[in-house]
Amino acid sequence: MSNRHLGRIIALQTLFEWDFYNGTKPLESILEHNLAEFAEKFDDAEFTKKLLNGIIAHVQTINETIQHYAPDWPLEQITNIDRNVLRIGIYELKMDTDIPPKVAINESIELGKSFGGESSGKFVNGVLGSIFRDMEKNGELDEDGERKTLGTTPS
Repeated sequence: MSNRHLGRIIALQTLFEWDFYNGTKPLESILEHNLAEFAEKFDDAEFTKKLLNGIIAHVQTINETIQHYAPDWPLEQITNIDRNVLRIGIYELKMDTDIPPKVAINESIELGKSFGGESSGKFVNGVLGSIFRDMEKNGELDEDGERKTLGTTPS
């Protein structure tokens, strides 16, 4: 298992608990507990902290994106796991330019399949796939599905 995949698992565990307590339990203390409990020798905690801090900083926008792309599912009716897998995926897909879009989608689908219900992988794939297609239509991605870099012009 790669360090970043483990980092995403720890982020998911942390978001799950944070969400369970409606954001009233400090995220940092949940993360520290999860790192000590589940990944004592994990050497990329900074990746997980950056991921979590980014998600929390953009949680309102991310939640609105979920509601836009899953209109038949009110946010509170999406399972805690699926909701937080989508938060990770949307953050990495739309806001973290260090993560290739296809990696963000694949990692989120794997998290959904591993920790969610029977249809979680398909649900996550459907939502993130729709976002990806809109990013393509909006010119945010190049012909290979990668983010366009600043200063380049379309060919």
